[in-house]
Amino acid sequence: MDSPKLPYSLSASSSTPFASSAVKPHRKNLPSRNCILIIIATSSILLLLLTLILYATTSKSSHHRHNTPQQTPSSGDTPPPETPSPPPIAQIRLACNATRFPDHCFSSLSKPGRVPPDPKPVQIIHSAISVSFESLKSGQTKIKSILDSSAGNKNRTNIATICLQILSYAEHRTESTDVAVTSGDIKDARAWMSAALAYQYDCWSGLKTVNDTKQVVDTITFLDDLVKLTGNALSMMVSFDSFGDDVASWIHPATERDGFWEKAGPSLGSGMGTAKEADLGFPSGLTEDVTVCKDGGKGPCGYKTVQEAVDAAPGTNGTVKFVIRIREGVYEETVRVPFEKKNVVFIGDGMGKTVITGSLNVGQPGMTTYNSATVGVLGDGFMARDLTIENTAGADAHQAVAFRSDSDFSILENCEFLGNQDTVYAHSLRQFYKQCRIQGNVDFIFGNSAAVFQDCSILIASKNSKLEQGGGANNAITAHGRIDASQSTGFVFLNCSINGTEEYMKEFQANPKAHTNYLGRPWKEFSRTVFVNCNLESLISPEGWMPWDGDFALKTLYYGEYKNTGPGSVRSKRVPWSSEIPEKHVDVYSVANFIQAHEWASTTA
Repeated sequence: MDSPKLPYSLSASSSTPFASSAVKPHRKNLPSRNCILIIIATSSILLLLLTLILYATTSKSSHHRHNTPQQTPSSGDTPPPETPSPPPIAQIRLACNATRFPDHCFSSLSKPGRVPPDPKPVQIIHSAISVSFESLKSGQTKIKSILDSSAGNKNRTNIATICLQILSYAEHRTESTDVAVTSGDIKDARAWMSAALAYQYDCWSGLKTVNDTKQVVDTITFLDDLVKLTGNALSMMVSFDSFGDDVASWIHPATERDGFWEKAGPSLGSGMGTAKEADLGFPSGLTEDVTVCKDGGKGPCGYKTVQEAVDAAPGTNGTVKFVIRIREGVYEETVRVPFEKKNVVFIGDGMGKTVITGSLNVGQPGMTTYNSATVGVLGDGFMARDLTIENTAGADAHQAVAFRSDSDFSILENCEFLGNQDTVYAHSLRQFYKQCRIQGNVDFIFGNSAAVFQDCSILIASKNSKLEQGGGANNAITAHGRIDASQSTGFVFLNCSINGTEEYMKEFQANPKAHTNYLGRPWKEFSRTVFVNCNLESLISPEGWMPWDGDFALKTLYYGEYKNTGPGSVRSKRVPWSSEIPEKHVDVYSVANFIQAHEWASTTA
């Protein structure tokens, strides 16, 4: 039998020099030694192959692990959480220094992830808006809980219901603000955030009147914090509007009394009341979509009440106006133009001919000042012309609103508003009253809007004093309710006449010393009202302005006058906390600059 062949490296070969010594002829008879060599060689080969296989397997596994970073984890694996970037402390601190509550602002924005690294100023503003919005949503939930737990308590139910309504408006205005900041429409952003702040404050203030449970107390505390957050965001917008991206130049909120004046925008002419400004107002050429008649259903008349016509207006009208012609007649009804109905227009047959009348007042159970309005408007772009809106509750009924408006871009021209206390509630946003007649006696033009009254007749009405008993009166025309210096709100009277009704002037002249009449008093801490180029008759007291309660708001309000005429305009005895507007700054209060009316109040339809 042949011997098994060995690997080449270990076989004897005739060519090898050591062949003769390697294989000795006399060793051929030792087969056991050959078997041992074969076993050793075979084992070595198998061990070598096994080592190579193990090495290849390990290398492949290692290579796979290091080159597949996005493996799908097993059901028990949890991806590591992302670590928020550290807050940009220095930038946040600078921006917050421009607010009323810098420490509160800093603590709300310095949490990780609130503000992006190395932020632009506008990004810090967005973050402040976001913090306010999140808190607002929580506040709405708390108010809903109060409402759910208030069955059987009419006053608390009413307040909670109103709170939910106005906080929903605050939600909408805050969302719009964020968009406007992004698009660069900073004046709109400031107007809308000013309104959101007003709504939040009103809810807070309303809850304080039903402060009888721990739930309400806790919610009041929460809303107080929300008001600060919103005010902080608004303060940053004011500085951004005035000083741009240079955050180091941003300033703490200030008023005209502090020497801070807004920048006047594009001039419409050489000054106040120019021809170009006169072109701003109610648009011409409008055609009615529906008609309201007192008897209804005859000829073109499709509706008997104003509210029915409002209800017929589309909910999404875009920029298209929905014109309601209201024929001559007295309409005894409460009218509401809801938030979603925009660009609704009332056109009557003239003051005293088309009359919408009501008598709701706070003396009635469960009634609030806000809900007492004969006509209440929420939808933006509301306009009215040639009609009368009145509340006939009488002077003894106290708060009884004729007209309440939360409509941005609203125009009221050649309209009459009749009442006693709280006749016109210019609650929020930008409103333009032109050639109107407004009558009342106590705070009869009030609210926290940015409203301009141009070429209007402002008349103090009788309280039906008994002259034979020496009856007199103590009246204030305005009560503006600005709660924060950053709000772009105030009342501006341009070229108006300030007098009394015929009945009241008889009372006044019979006993002048028994009557005191003031241009205004500060309803809230940062109240702002100015009279420019107005005629003030003798019934205006020499002091001009009236305190609200002691020295409340006397250091923070702004009450200004400029080139007024008439016996009531003499400033020699004016209260020291009123001001004369510097001529170089008077254009700040033009229709174009104060409410941007040149952008939305063209007389061209």
